Amino acid sequence: MIRKIPKPVIEVLKKIQENNFEAYVVGGCVRDLLLDKIPKDWDITTNAKPAEIVEIFPDSFYENDFGTVGVKVEKFIQNGNGLLRDDREHDVVEVTTYRIESMYSDRRRPDEVKFAETLVDDLGRRDFTMNAIALRLTADDKEMTGENTGFEIIDLFEGQKDIEKRLIKTVGDADERFGEDALRMMRAIRFHAQLNFEIEEKTFQAIKKSAALIKHVALERIKDELTRVILSDNPAEGIDMLHKTELLALIIPELEKGVGVAQNRHHIHTIYKHLILALKYCPSKKLEVRLAALFHDIAKPQTKRGEGTYATFYNHDHVGARVVKQLLTRLRFSNEVIENVTMLVDNHMFYYNPEEVTEASVRRLIKKVGLENMQDLMDLRIADRLGSGTPKAKPYKLRHLEYVIEKVSKDAVSVKMLKINGNDLMKDLAIVPGPKIGAILEVLLAEVIESAEKNEREYLLNRAKELDAEDLNQLREMAKEKIEEKKEEDNQEIKGKHWVK
Repeated sequence: MIRKIPKPVIEVLKKIQENNFEAYVVGGCVRDLLLDKIPKDWDITTNAKPAEIVEIFPDSFYENDFGTVGVKVEKFIQNGNGLLRDDREHDVVEVTTYRIESMYSDRRRPDEVKFAETLVDDLGRRDFTMNAIALRLTADDKEMTGENTGFEIIDLFEGQKDIEKRLIKTVGDADERFGEDALRMMRAIRFHAQLNFEIEEKTFQAIKKSAALIKHVALERIKDELTRVILSDNPAEGIDMLHKTELLALIIPELEKGVGVAQNRHHIHTIYKHLILALKYCPSKKLEVRLAALFHDIAKPQTKRGEGTYATFYNHDHVGARVVKQLLTRLRFSNEVIENVTMLVDNHMFYYNPEEVTEASVRRLIKKVGLENMQDLMDLRIADRLGSGTPKAKPYKLRHLEYVIEKVSKDAVSVKMLKINGNDLMKDLAIVPGPKIGAILEVLLAEVIESAEKNEREYLLNRAKELDAEDLNQLREMAKEKIEEKKEEDNQEIKGKHWVK
């Protein structure tokens, strides 16, 4: 079934045709229509040259060397699903002149782009058969009116058959396609993960044969495709396909090191398989959490000591955090992503036993990773458990931890959450401005973390007055101390919410 094409796209097609040029919806949006999916982007191909497109659409922009003009249109509203884009005042339909491409000397981009005269030439240069299908309006009113009416599908490479077979297959010779643009190998695997399509055997073998060409592709482009794989509905299958095609060893060799490496009595899977399964069962859709699930044990191969059931992997969490920071930096991920994934990997081994761990220790954990990151850390622990073959995602211990986190979530875990601040110390206690004020507040925070009831203004001021008598170095040492907390009565309402006794 072809869903109705949005009115703004119809209007662009009509206007190009009214100016005596050919115009076709083409590429991934046609593929998505045939799959009964709502396209995220709309592309039109035409025999009009860029200057002619700009003349037809004055409110457009042409800022590239590939013959693609961005035509601004009204925001899309389609099939009751709301706006396709809600982050800008308008949407954009990309209109590209028919083109053929010359040699790819650097395996990344064509040496030059030449405009073609026919649709046949344009479709023949595309990557996969499922993306080489064009759609032309034929109804007199140029309006999509229903299934199999008002349009003509041009499918020169049997892309519809491959879509029906759920098959990813190159247009023409696979070796040539990947030799032209090595990023197409990553795109094939991304489609494998996003669409749950199989990669046709000749295409698969060509990727293995051409894998080394990936070194010619800019790391930013690899990162973008890898991100799409991670955020897909089948991320584990995508990463495993990178391994099967021998691309993983070239892109993330650190992950490849875990292939075939056994663990110990606590794990039934090899390191690599455990990480793949952790990604597969990760309950979060966030990029950082999924990356952390895939990488949380990445340092186990180099920290492994001994063999068999009693092998150890001491400090693999902390070593892994350093490894992850290096590999994500190499792959050009943003500083925010790098920081969050590194933090999760570094803390994924947090210990929690309801009989031993106090509310104070939970507050220290919250202070260390941030309350806003606790759910991500919990999701990572769940991914780790399920990736280990454990059938129960959230045992009593984790439910109890959720209860305690909620219970202490309003307790002070940062200086800003104390009932007094530096101005109070200077105003009420006449303490001279300087590093000593910060040190006193840190000591107060350490005490409040251990005993939340101490976070009262009168107590804190009195205690600050006592601490002012200490020298700066002594205060800094005191701030690091761990104070044992007395257990308080449980909040039965919150406990019931988290199914704990």
